[in-house]
Amino acid sequence: MKFTLEATAPGSAARAGVFTTAHGSVQTPIFMPVGTLGSVKGVHMRELRDDIKAQIILGNTYHLYLRPGLNILEKAGGLHKFNGWERPILTDSGGFQVFSLSGIRKLKEEGAYFRSHIDGSKHLFTPEGVVDIERTIGADIMMALDECTPGTAEFSYARKSLDLTMRWLDRGWKRYKETEGKYGYYQSYFPIVQGCVYPDLRREAAERVQQYDADGYAIGGLAVGEPAEKMYEMIEVVNEILTPEKPRYLMGVGTPANILEGIDRGVDMFDCVMPTRNGRNGMIFTRHGIMNMRNLKWASDYSPLDEGGASWVDEAYSKAYVRHLFVSGELLAMQIASIHNLAFYLWLVGEARKHIIAGDFAEWKPRMLENVTRRL
Repeated sequence: MKFTLEATAPGSAARAGVFTTAHGSVQTPIFMPVGTLGSVKGVHMRELRDDIKAQIILGNTYHLYLRPGLNILEKAGGLHKFNGWERPILTDSGGFQVFSLSGIRKLKEEGAYFRSHIDGSKHLFTPEGVVDIERTIGADIMMALDECTPGTAEFSYARKSLDLTMRWLDRGWKRYKETEGKYGYYQSYFPIVQGCVYPDLRREAAERVQQYDADGYAIGGLAVGEPAEKMYEMIEVVNEILTPEKPRYLMGVGTPANILEGIDRGVDMFDCVMPTRNGRNGMIFTRHGIMNMRNLKWASDYSPLDEGGASWVDEAYSKAYVRHLFVSGELLAMQIASIHNLAFYLWLVGEARKHIIAGDFAEWKPRMLENVTRRL
């Protein structure tokens, strides 16, 4: 995997670059739509590629391991062949899902024991086993198994959690280096920087992960209950240490404002379920602000959903019509909102990239931040 830094923004840590994988190149900063079960909910691959202009999507190791299962994925030739997505794929490690299943999981030195949310069956994720699972899924970028510490954790817990994550990383990296992909192409493996909201732990983690000389590094354990300003502080702490020659991935974040603030602090890659999950519930993000499509104020507003917007759906459907679909419970409402929101997120990071290259990101960002946080 090759990463080329193309530009940095005066007065900001924002940067533009490109990384190359076996399934194509990705321009950064980039937002990656979340395809938990091998699909981005309600969106065809053609729409992802041509309308939304996604360059890379995510798959979820925990969910794909349980269903459809590794045998089916391997027989298909990996997730790319199974779902028909020809561009890069990143898989998380399942660590966050184990974190969210706190009532039905146990963390041990050997790994994370958990019960399936589908049928209650018992399973164990080890650092080595997760590498094997992600090899079978066939992701271009694989994430290391970690413990995602709650944002409100006490220092003593965060200390023990980080130490466990680092011991797991050492084992996972060893397995990664002694194995190869099953489908004839190179796969990257990203360590994850943890440390909760404690600067000393974050600095230590950022320094320790770089001993592996990986293709890139992720920042995990944020947007999990801590204040937004604390999240931004931790990003700054980590990115002061992580080498600028490798891409930096902020996991599971977030709102358009979070993304702009992350870019400003030197983050290259983002993912979040927010554009699709919130979209399915009637929240539309636009360059002018945020709309709740169930509000009565849109009932007789026949203007385009987002005039001059990032996708064809923005001009094709009026606010009144989309509101009607939502209040009527029509599935098309969720599909339109998902396409629109994802296209907007990709437009937003694309605009950020343009302004970084043009050298005026520091002037552009405050204006755009005011727009995207406005409630319409």
